[in-house]
Amino acid sequence: MPTSSTAYIALGSNLDSPLTHVKQAVQQIDALNECQLIARSPWYQTTAIGPGSQPDYINGVIKIATSLLPLDLLTTLQTIESRHHRTRNVKWGPRTLDLDILLIDNLTINEPNLTIPHPQLTNRNFVILPLYDIAANLTLPDGRALAGLAQHCSRKGIKQLNQTNITY
Repeated sequence: MPTSSTAYIALGSNLDSPLTHVKQAVQQIDALNECQLIARSPWYQTTAIGPGSQPDYINGVIKIATSLLPLDLLTTLQTIESRHHRTRNVKWGPRTLDLDILLIDNLTINEPNLTIPHPQLTNRNFVILPLYDIAANLTLPDGRALAGLAQHCSRKGIKQLNQTNITY
């Protein structure tokens, strides 16, 4: 792989066998020539936020090395979402697969289609806790330590799944 960056990607699903969608997405990302899986958090079951009554989500975070430029990584992840029949009808609505770029190296990006760090990263326990599982010593581009965010993060509506029953 040519020059690579480190990226953290959040995965989520709450429709049509959510655990299957997120597990397959990890495999599909790792199978890309331009990406290599470095770490995967445990999976979490989380209460859905958003409109209406929705099923719980399965969430996790992965760390990858990638030679893709940020916008190319975004396009690639959206292609994987599409393969999982992701639709974008309602903001924060139910979905088969959601792949969000949380961080890429220590970059700050403000493009019309991409904001890095992810604008909701520090507000969501289903992102902070799995990210902390694989990057406890991480410092965000604004200088905040992930450990401090995790320490003050609410544990309401989130529970770690029993990992011994999950195979790949």
